[in-house]
Amino acid sequence: MKKEEKEVVIKQLLQIIGENSDREGLLKTPHRVVKMFDEIFSGYNKKPEDILTTFAADGYDQIVLLKDIELYSMCEHHMLPFVGKAHVAYIPNKRVIGISKLARLVEIYSRRLQIQERIGDQVTTALMQFLQPKGAACIIEAQHMCMRMRGVQKQNSTMVTSSMQGVFRSDLAARQELMRLINK
Repeated sequence: MKKEEKEVVIKQLLQIIGENSDREGLLKTPHRVVKMFDEIFSGYNKKPEDILTTFAADGYDQIVLLKDIELYSMCEHHMLPFVGKAHVAYIPNKRVIGISKLARLVEIYSRRLQIQERIGDQVTTALMQFLQPKGAACIIEAQHMCMRMRGVQKQNSTMVTSSMQGVFRSDLAARQELMRLINK
């Protein structure tokens, strides 16, 4: 769809909600919204294999953890934002990746219409597929505007999800060590 066609759709959306799309304050809104959509939904144009370059682990076989990765996504049910943080970990087998790649992987999947549970699963599945570690984990804590702005309107609720694969799922000691590191 061309940019101009997208702007027409946004103008129609403004009319659907009861706005005058021709009033001064809204004249450039369709352009801004299309530009914003390109940014917040940029994950559709990216693939994990494009960013996940690996390096020899040189014998390192302990937990690698990146904590508190800022996460912004849009709920696929209401198209409202949810925001929070992700903690992504893996235990290398023979390969490691640059630490920024963990944050970029979260970005790829969170910058789409999503549910929180799926983001975690997509992150761990991509790590297992491309890095082939002994285990991968993604724990996400997020506040959902669909819970705060509408519906049940619970202002202080936080949803926590986890996706564990490999040793993080099968080995209680590995999972406990990971949780201790996250909670430090």
